[in-house]
Parts: sequence; C-alpha cells; structure tokens
Amino acid sequence: MKKIGILTSGGDCSGMNAAIRSATRTALGHGVEVIGFRKGYLGVLKGDYLEMTTKEVAGILHRGGTFLQSARSEEFRTEPGREKAVRHLRELGVDGLIIIGGDGSLNGALALHRMGVPVIGIPASIDNDIPFTDMALGVDTALNNIIYAVDCIKDTASSHDRAFVIEVMGRNSGYLASMAAIATGAEYAIVPEVECDMKDLCNQLRQRYEEGRSNAIIILAEGAGRAQDVADNIKDAIGFETRVTVLGHYQRGGAPSVFDRLLGSRFGFTAVELLLAGQTGKMVGLCCSTIIPTLLETVVVSVKSPQDELREMSLILEI
Repeated sequence: MKKIGILTSGGDCSGMNAAIRSATRTALGHGVEVIGFRKGYLGVLKGDYLEMTTKEVAGILHRGGTFLQSARSEEFRTEPGREKAVRHLRELGVDGLIIIGGDGSLNGALALHRMGVPVIGIPASIDNDIPFTDMALGVDTALNNIIYAVDCIKDTASSHDRAFVIEVMGRNSGYLASMAAIATGAEYAIVPEVECDMKDLCNQLRQRYEEGRSNAIIILAEGAGRAQDVADNIKDAIGFETRVTVLGHYQRGGAPSVFDRLLGSRFGFTAVELLLAGQTGKMVGLCCSTIIPTLLETVVVSVKSPQDELREMSLILEI
C-alpha cells in the first residue's frame, strides 16, 4: 500500500483532528503517502484534496471540529455517484481509505468496500449511538460542554426560583441527556427511548416544590419532544416560572477533552495498521479499554443497546 486517503463526513465533532493527525503521522512513518479529502465524500467526487504532511497536521490536535471540513453529499448516495467516487480514487492511486464519521458515513464506507475499495471506518458521533464501540469520538467533549452549561444555568435557576428545560442533542439517542442528568444532579431526563409521562414528571416536581425546593433542571434530548411544550406543561401544572435553553451546536465544538484526544489518536493509529496489514471493511471501536475491529457489515445492521443500568441509575438519582 503506497497511498492512503482520509476524509471526515457527516456531523463534525471534537477529536476528529486527533484521528486525522494520528493516521497521517502513522502512515508517513511507514513510508505511505497520505492525501486528505476536503468536505467528506464531496471531496472525493470533486477531486478536492490536499497532500498531507507532518506540517499539514501540526497544531491541529487541540482544535475542535475537523480541519478537513465535513459535508453531506446527495450524489454519493446514488450508484452513479459511488461509481464516480471509486473511479476518482483509482485515478489518484489511492490504495486505502480511512473514513471518520457516524452511521451514514460508515454506510458509505461499506458501500465502497463492496465496490473493491479497502476501507477502515472510525466512529465519530456525539450521540454515542454507534454499536460495537463503548464511546465514539466527540462524546466526552460534548458531555463536558453540556455539563458546564447546565452548571451555569443551575446557578441562575437557584437565584430566581425557576425551572429550566435544557434541550441537548440526541435525535434517536438519549445518551447525552441521561449522562448529563446524572453528572449534574438534574431532576429529570427525557429521552427518545422511553415515553415521558408528563403527569408523573409534574407530580414529582410539585412534591419537590411542596418540600421547599423551588428550582429544577430538566434535560431533554431533542428527539424526545419540544422543549417549549415541556416547559408550558410544567408551568401550567405547578406554576413554576419556567425557561427554555437550547444548547444546539455549542455542544459539538470546543477543544477536545484529553479522552477524545487519546481516543482519536488510538483510532487513527489502529486504522492505518489494519489497512497495512491487509484488513479492510472494518470499523475500529473501543471495547473495555481495548481497540477492537468489527466488520462494517455487522456494524451498519446493528443497533446500540441502551445501557439499562445507567438509565436505572438516572431514574434513582433524579428528583
């Protein structure tokens, strides 16, 4: 293998640059040329890339997001688009491809693998909804961002006797909401995996109010409902002065945590080593502190099971 390509696709997250840097330096250390495609699969289709050297990846480890940038490509979703991508890769002499991203990106990686392109996937999704990895890139940093914001909001909730509904990311996964609720001592977490009983929630908050506790934090995953509807229900049922805060894309950015820097570095290193060893069509994942490769065909058809013990802990520690 003489040349490896790297791309980041889908939603960005902190830790991607650590993976890019690690993969680049590992490949160069083996005498393998590296190119980085700009804006994900779109860069492959347009032939938009840069030669990756140690200079190109210097000073990116501490930066959030991805310096290669990311985008979604409708053309790549089509068979002609994928055929065009494979043709461009072959014209460029790319012998292997490292793809960093979430479920959509990994599905794209599998499609290229089936078309004869050696690929390794690296899971990057702040929702932590990718199976066969305990943690995906970006999750730890996003959680730390959320916890800092919730702690700040908790101060003003206490000062003004208010309830706050704080919306975090998580369209189909309540991981961020549940973990943030445990870590901040929030009164309630509302997640997509479990139907929320608003009557029960309001009864528990009313009981708190009657006990003399006059503020509350409710953390809502975006896929579980509208934050304003939850706030209105609480206000109508209890009389709490209620405010809504949507954290939005603030969660995605910022300098990666130590955990994400190390995880990205480990993922990038292992991805290159697997390609050079002739292994392909796999995703690297973290399992009990060990980096383990799993077939992409297995990853994309699987669903990450919710961690029931953490959810149970969340329910016990709430209210």
